[in-house]
Amino acid sequence: MEIKPLADRVVVKPEVADEKTKGGIILPDTAKEKPVVGTIVAVGPGKKGDDGKIQPMEVKVGDKVLYGKYSGTEVTIKGEDYLIMRESDLFGIV
Repeated sequence: MEIKPLADRVVVKPEVADEKTKGGIILPDTAKEKPVVGTIVAVGPGKKGDDGKIQPMEVKVGDKVLYGKYSGTEVTIKGEDYLIMRESDLFGIV
């Protein structure tokens, strides 16, 4: 990974959206739902607290996480799509 997130930010690789419904209907790009599950590919060092100490991150590289549908900032690095968001935007580890 060529990007190192700062503070309490994480870089997430979203899972690919489903191309078909369970019944076998192929979905056009406009009808696909945004994924809400992804894999952490990079984490920052943690948020600096009021006392000046860095609070360690609860997630680590490789964790599969659940996040909000419209969370984060979309970026493309070497043709791959990623999301950069704060750790607080994550709902949980799957």
